Amino acid sequence: MKVLVTGANSFVGRALLRRMAGTPGTHVVAAVRRRGEDSAQISTNQTTVVLGMEPPIAQVDWSAALVGVDVVVHLAARVHVVEDASIEPLAAFRAVNVDGTLNLARQCGKAGVKRFVFVSSIKVNGEATEQGHPFTESDQPSPHGAYAFSKLEAEQGLRDLSAQIGMQIVVIRPPLVYGPGVKANFAALIHAVRRGWPLPLGLVRNQRSLVALDNLVDLLVVCLSHPAAANETFLVSDGHDVSTAELIRLIAQALGARPRLVPVPILILRAAAAMLGKREAVQRLCGNLQVDISKAGSVLGWSPSVTVEEGLYRAVSGDGEP
Repeated sequence: MKVLVTGANSFVGRALLRRMAGTPGTHVVAAVRRRGEDSAQISTNQTTVVLGMEPPIAQVDWSAALVGVDVVVHLAARVHVVEDASIEPLAAFRAVNVDGTLNLARQCGKAGVKRFVFVSSIKVNGEATEQGHPFTESDQPSPHGAYAFSKLEAEQGLRDLSAQIGMQIVVIRPPLVYGPGVKANFAALIHAVRRGWPLPLGLVRNQRSLVALDNLVDLLVVCLSHPAAANETFLVSDGHDVSTAELIRLIAQALGARPRLVPVPILILRAAAAMLGKREAVQRLCGNLQVDISKAGSVLGWSPSVTVEEGLYRAVSGDGEP
């Protein structure tokens, strides 16, 4: 089996390539926008294709990279940012996440690619759930923001294309992914716990689903070839939801540190966030976002191989901060 992985030097892409390295009977083509220090490592069964920074991804000619490819895992994307400086953020997200994805998928159809695995986002379902009522694959999509809308539009475009050309589509919607080398807000949280900073989240009793990098990669590998994955959508998580306060305690445990959780009432947190223009940040820290992964279990026989505790230990051991 020959597999093309786009965004191969991304956080998820590097982990997927490491997992597939040396797999008997599998050859991997790792597509990157430019070669650099963080580019995908090449093993005995991997080839790196450098696409270059121009032309725009919606106009890239993939023909050379797709020769003989059976399956594509599409990770390359314009990712969600909290404060987007683009004049028209939806247009910027669409250019990459919709136009770029469909440009690749159309060329896959012409090249005879059998399956297209698309990593979407749980944000297609929405931003929050009621506690005890997790998102499922059958929910009506409720995206908020340019990133989520672009991911939904890409999913819809892929399904329409699949109906026309017969290429199998598999959609995976992960929540927040963490692991060695994690960046952004999760890395900042690890840093704060490591430094022993007091965090005003001791009274937060929300429930949030996360997914360890290893668990997401596990599901991706299953979806490369499992017959029952064809034309399905799957939600993925660690299978154990945590409150923000519990997450901080688990990070501290993995670090061998002592958590400093200050019991500040949620109403005060929300009021302070409103004054500071940080409503969305506090919603992510205090709100619920749960996903139901039972479909992946019943259809694919998949279950998380790594616990939250194991995933966090790997994340803090490999984040590169002393």
